[in-house]
Amino acid sequence: QAQLGESGGGLEQPGGSLRLSCAASGMISKITAMGWYRQAPGKQRELVAINVSGGSTNYADSVKGRFTISRDNAKNTVYLQMDSLKPEDTAVYYCYARDPPFEYWGQGTQVTVSS
Repeated sequence: QAQLGESGGGLEQPGGSLRLSCAASGMISKITAMGWYRQAPGKQRELVAINVSGGSTNYADSVKGRFTISRDNAKNTVYLQMDSLKPEDTAVYYCYARDPPFEYWGQGTQVTVSS
């Protein structure tokens, strides 16, 4: 079993930036995808951004042009650079990793965007 450790959430003003980090550790075979989901109060968990090994990257329409996902494969780490933050970005952000046949989730980190 692998574990995902997240860091980087917090409180930021609208228009500001935050950077989330997530590192996978433990019994890792070959991670084929890493990414970020988020869940706002009263809403379903949704995909924010995901990077698939081989180069494919997908973003939610709501974050395109503002958020950037990147990976360090040597460190089994994924980052989410969040710029031009909006109040509607407020949510708990969860790291995700796929190491077939397993899928892993982080414990979640709170991101709050408010003035």
